[in-house]
Amino acid sequence: MTTPGKLLGSGRTADVYEIDTAWVLRRDRQGWGDAAAEATVMTYVRRHGYPAPRVRPTGSRTELVLERLSGPTLLTALVEGRVGPAEAGALLAGLLRRLHALPGRDPADPGARVLHLDLHPDNVMLTPDGPRVIDWSNAQDGSPALDWGMSAVILAQVAVGSTDLAAPARALLGALLTDPSRLTEEGVGEALRRRAGNPTMSAEETESLRGAGELVRYMAQLA
Repeated sequence: MTTPGKLLGSGRTADVYEIDTAWVLRRDRQGWGDAAAEATVMTYVRRHGYPAPRVRPTGSRTELVLERLSGPTLLTALVEGRVGPAEAGALLAGLLRRLHALPGRDPADPGARVLHLDLHPDNVMLTPDGPRVIDWSNAQDGSPALDWGMSAVILAQVAVGSTDLAAPARALLGALLTDPSRLTEEGVGEALRRRAGNPTMSAEETESLRGAGELVRYMAQLA
């Protein structure tokens, strides 16, 4: 087990600690993830030129040593008005396309690609060297339509909510879906099922899924 420094931040399931100026430690509090598998997928996409942080595998299922990044998240930049919803949506779409352009990892399934499955503005950091995609704990191989569906549903849940982010999230979703051919009814349906089974979501977030699904289907012209 790595000895951490000061606590830098906490998410729904993990805490991030300082190691030094170059590295941080992310420690899972819940034990649901697999840090070793996450390190493997991050190393794979980086090797193929995708903007994920560098990692130092620890062999642990609960601890991951990551490159220390500087800069705001895309969500913070959006809230502070440094990035507009259209630009943010286009950036997310571009990151999804870049990811799905990488060669798949399974020779037995040539259509499968690496999927992030949680690509939203709070998981993109705007560093001086460009955007970096973080939190690969949900990553797996599969159909790109599911990845597009997950990102769309996550944004739509915010868009149908009552927070100040609802209107920007709807505009961002519209920008993401400028190429609706990347989204399918099957992808949306599976994304909704997976989100419904997510134990980290609040009751309010779960209740928003019906409206979120309707919004995605309407904006993507699937309904």
